[in-house]
Amino acid sequence: MSFAMGRMADIEMPFRALPEHELRIADVAYLSAVRNSEFDAADYICGAPDLVVEVLSPSNTASELLDKESLCLENGAKEFWVVDPIRRQAKVSTVGGRTQTWKSGQEIPLPLFGAGARLSVDAIFGSTAL
Repeated sequence: MSFAMGRMADIEMPFRALPEHELRIADVAYLSAVRNSEFDAADYICGAPDLVVEVLSPSNTASELLDKESLCLENGAKEFWVVDPIRRQAKVSTVGGRTQTWKSGQEIPLPLFGAGARLSVDAIFGSTAL
């Protein structure tokens, strides 16, 4: 889905972090207006999206997620999130090497969306904390 000012967020977004790498799919991803204008909507994204969100599932391995995180942060992503629906938390890693885990009842800062933008961890899961 496209947002105002050319920004784009979508589920199952295909991208190729490097030309020689295989096509990857982000569970959820966001592109800034600048990045959105750089690619053909009928094609995959070259480089990683600005924000890549992976939803933890039983089929994920720790090694797979660490490799994808490194690949994305080294090739265009500003943030890489691993969302754990069982623990109701999100691990946010940034290109600067900072990693923080946010839990139910907390708000995640969203610097990619402007000063002061935040997202409640509980909003990720569609309900308030129990």
